[in-house]
Amino acid sequence: MCHIYSSTDPILYESRSRSVRIDRVVTSIKLENLFWDILSQMAHEESITTNQLISRLHDEVFASGHEVANFASFLRVTCLRYFELRCRSIRDAGRVLERSASVPEVQRVGTDVLAAMPVAGRILGWDD
Repeated sequence: MCHIYSSTDPILYESRSRSVRIDRVVTSIKLENLFWDILSQMAHEESITTNQLISRLHDEVFASGHEVANFASFLRVTCLRYFELRCRSIRDAGRVLERSASVPEVQRVGTDVLAAMPVAGRILGWDD
């Protein structure tokens, strides 16, 4: 298990700051590159920019009445929840396919999932 972490590409955990406009105010957010990659993937799925996604997340969390003391932490948790939900969906789909499909079909679906989720594939080592 430790090999998963010790062999991680250092670029993924390097931090990077980006300027983002939230409520007509430009602010800086510092996150690890992996989280920026996941946010970018989430934005791509919504057909918006990463900055638009971050602004939307900000608006939604405050509209719901929740107070966020650390917005960067909120973004990290959002990324992890997104990844968790996607992995759960993949796992559930795989179980259905295992019951109803032949092995080559399951492998094809796995390849399709990797293509659709490049960040997840890279984290899980599916692209090795």
